[in-house]
Amino acid sequence: METSIGNKETGFKINNTANDPVNNMDCKGNNAACMTITEVREDDTASLLEIYAPYVRDTAISFEYDVPVPEEFRNRIREISARYPYLKATDQNGEVLGYAYAASFKSRKAYDWSVETTVYLRQDMRGGGIGRSLYEELEARLKQRGFLNMNACIAVPKPGDPYLTDASILFHHAMGFQDVGTFHNSGFKFGRWYDMIWMEKLIGEHGSFHQRPF
Repeated sequence: METSIGNKETGFKINNTANDPVNNMDCKGNNAACMTITEVREDDTASLLEIYAPYVRDTAISFEYDVPVPEEFRNRIREISARYPYLKATDQNGEVLGYAYAASFKSRKAYDWSVETTVYLRQDMRGGGIGRSLYEELEARLKQRGFLNMNACIAVPKPGDPYLTDASILFHHAMGFQDVGTFHNSGFKFGRWYDMIWMEKLIGEHGSFHQRPF
């Protein structure tokens, strides 16, 4: 999981469990109150890739070394959205401000009720509540489908790190995630080793039987 979130995410709340577009009419600026949340489509590839590319090239938020080519990124959208929610936030002009999705946590069948979550924002859109709104809507749709566990794997910054901050960790704490473990020196990028912290949020009751979400 990778998360591109500023450290000023605030409290505009979207709470909708349907697949219909989610929007707020009280638009007073370029922030969460001015956006609509809908499902990502394959023809959003270029817009999403434009958001994602700087995080690959310039940060340790993503552990990819090379920006994926459009066809590869399109295939990822197709494969993920076939089973999981894949959402985008757009402004009044239809421009994509950020996106969030859930994906497989592990491939074994016993993990089917768990997902790994990701959110990315356009870099000039961080700090206005868009990430929170995307994540709240993602959680609502996961609940509706019967998923029970949201998991996030986040790189831990070193002091003075120019490629990473603790904003993603703070964001997930604010969203109700809890720390569950650390993998030490498990990722290498920009000539340095990074620890990875696993965080989780339980979003459903774990009874003796649950119908599979798919």
